[in-house]
Amino acid sequence: MSAPLVVSIPHRLGREEAVRRLKSGLGRAAASIPVMQVEEERWSGDTMNFRIRALGQIASGQVDVADDHVKVEVVLPWLLQRFAEMAQTAIKKRGQLLLTKDGGK
Repeated sequence: MSAPLVVSIPHRLGREEAVRRLKSGLGRAAASIPVMQVEEERWSGDTMNFRIRALGQIASGQVDVADDHVKVEVVLPWLLQRFAEMAQTAIKKRGQLLLTKDGGK
């Protein structure tokens, strides 16, 4: 198994508001990426476990929301590992849009 892809996204919203925005905006963010489909999204407090399908491959991960940052950890199957850098950039960019003061509006 490969090492997980880890992205840390800073924010100034506080934990509760960050969780609220992620819960409401995650589906929209995923829908904007045509080759990706969210298969599972399960929240437990401030932590979300998820499973996505991209290019016919399954990736799983976890999102941990803290008072000042969000940590996204994704385990990519070996076929998707070649896209890890691109995925890391996309996760960070979309996360920052969701977690800015104006909510990316």
